Amino acid sequence: MSRILLADDSPHAQRMGERILRDEGHEVITVSDGKVAMLRLQDASPDLIIADISMPEVSGYELCEYIKRHGGMPVILTAGAVEPVDEAEVDRVRADGILKKPFEASLLLASIGRFVSAGRRAPRKTESEGPSAAAKAPAQPRSVTVLDPEQIRAAVTVALDAAMPTLIDQLTERVVAALAGKKPEGTK
Repeated sequence: MSRILLADDSPHAQRMGERILRDEGHEVITVSDGKVAMLRLQDASPDLIIADISMPEVSGYELCEYIKRHGGMPVILTAGAVEPVDEAEVDRVRADGILKKPFEASLLLASIGRFVSAGRRAPRKTESEGPSAAAKAPAQPRSVTVLDPEQIRAAVTVALDAAMPTLIDQLTERVVAALAGKKPEGTK
């Protein structure tokens, strides 16, 4: 599996990107700004970076420029549907692609497909491990996230999205019962 660092200050974009990528077997590390993304590059060792062009602290353009100067892994920049994209800046920072949000699954997967593949990722060995230790260790998928209020908000939003149909049904039943002068089922 490929490890992808997704840097976006929008909880919705993080949630959608993460959902699409994880469903295809990728490991996703999400961060809410470019500065944190820079800090995570060393320990996360991503195969690909997806970065929003307009984030607080460090923009996607600045992040891409930094990455290309210090390692050069692929970077796909993202922008909102009506957000202007400076093509000259995209070229200057040597971005590997640009993708509009909201993410459409087939377009996102096609964009990353030329740089990463789904499936098993080879285990990474550390300096202290010999070649035999890395060969013996099975690849363990891990989920790494930076906990911040936006991350927590995104997780709560995902949970509410899943629970929403049931909540709507329950509330509708209670409102209809109240309007009809009856007690809804399951109440005392």
